[in-house]
Amino acid sequence: MDRVIEPLFLGRTFDDFLLRPREGAVGSRGGIPLSSRLTPTLDLELPVVSANMDSVTGGAMAKAIALEGGLGFVHRGMSIEAQVREVERVKRSHGFVVEEPFAIPRSATLREARELMRRRGTSLLIEEAPGSRILAGLLTKRDVPWFGDGDDDRPVAEMMTPFERLETRPPGVSLEEAERVLFARRIEKLPLVDGERRIRGLITKQDVILHRHRPSVSKDTKGRLLVGAATGATGDYIERAAELIAAGADVMLIDIAHGHSRVMRRAIETFRARFPDAPLVCGNVGTAEGARFLAELGADAIKVGIGPGRGCRTRLETAAGVPQLQAVREAWLAVGEEVPIIADGGVKADKDVFLALACGASTVMMGSALSGTDEAPGTVIVDPATGQKKKIYRGMTSPQAVLNTLYGADEADLQDALDTPAEGQEIQVPYRGSVIEILKRIRGHLRSAVSYTGCASLAEARERICADPSAWLIPLSEASRRESYER
Repeated sequence: MDRVIEPLFLGRTFDDFLLRPREGAVGSRGGIPLSSRLTPTLDLELPVVSANMDSVTGGAMAKAIALEGGLGFVHRGMSIEAQVREVERVKRSHGFVVEEPFAIPRSATLREARELMRRRGTSLLIEEAPGSRILAGLLTKRDVPWFGDGDDDRPVAEMMTPFERLETRPPGVSLEEAERVLFARRIEKLPLVDGERRIRGLITKQDVILHRHRPSVSKDTKGRLLVGAATGATGDYIERAAELIAAGADVMLIDIAHGHSRVMRRAIETFRARFPDAPLVCGNVGTAEGARFLAELGADAIKVGIGPGRGCRTRLETAAGVPQLQAVREAWLAVGEEVPIIADGGVKADKDVFLALACGASTVMMGSALSGTDEAPGTVIVDPATGQKKKIYRGMTSPQAVLNTLYGADEADLQDALDTPAEGQEIQVPYRGSVIEILKRIRGHLRSAVSYTGCASLAEARERICADPSAWLIPLSEASRRESYER
């Protein structure tokens, strides 16, 4: 594609435009489709992804945003084992079939069962002997005395529902049959076993209902929630990627501050040689040349944004960067629809999400806008002077975040990181409650924005505006910007 960027976008970002309204084409905004591509093989019903930042996305955020139709990228500021656990937490939380349900032997104690159920938040299948996978029974929270009777050393075999009283089905049972059995028997768990009673999976009432009645949830072909995971471009990144992919990560992100670099080239080439078919997002870049560079190396999606975020000081410290809407437009003109673009950073209001999508992005990555929520990592801080509740948000090039990403680094790399001046900052943001309400609000405002274009879907609005932005976008003077956005 590689067209020259229009003068309309030079030096421009979100607050520099208004959208020209057109005659409305829909009777109700509530049903306007917002589906968009994350990668060529992954679609999202809500084109929003949560940032791979240690103050934004762990397992809880990734789960919440997938349930609303988006996707979360679990950050890498932890050990490989810890990041794998966060990915597994999402993949195991829902799914038409839990392929590897947790099981403990019938000789295990009630105390051991209590602890595992507390950590995993799930019922337990009971096997005849350790590792045998021969189903002996089922232990749910209702089977365990909630008051604690002082006899936690009893074997779980005394409390479980034995195999003979369980309703089971073979692997491969249809969704319809599973629903029928769960309802007819008024049960919530349906173990799947083969002809030798070996455990082959588990179907739960909760997950069947989710699969059936919430079609907008981001899920894979097995009904499990979609989740992404981030890695760097040096050090243990290939080992980390291998473990994360094995744990079920649906898309990997190689994320460094300057993605248009030889370091990134080596990382992508090595990754592709090891994982040729794994969906791969790469970034960050801010120019047409950078986007084309990543596309030619085999990126399945390109993350665009150099320094627009609240936690980033790159532009302040180095003067490097491109105004975010110009950067998105440059990238789209370079790669077109062949490689989806993720607009990363600079979103201060919901209208910015729509403008990024309308000018070329397929999805929008959000960090500070989703931080401060219950689902974001970190604890709530109360200002003793005002009583206001806050949480910590920090850029991934802040000193605190950089140190968190250096698991397994040798002493030289650690010292180099400590000696490099920071290009990120740590700030406090207001506590916002659940991220669910924020995502619902964004969805509603995106649908409203589409309705003002006179289009029937986000895909249609995006296609028409991308083709001729000057017919849709009104550049603002200082006075009109104040009139529009200063309240």
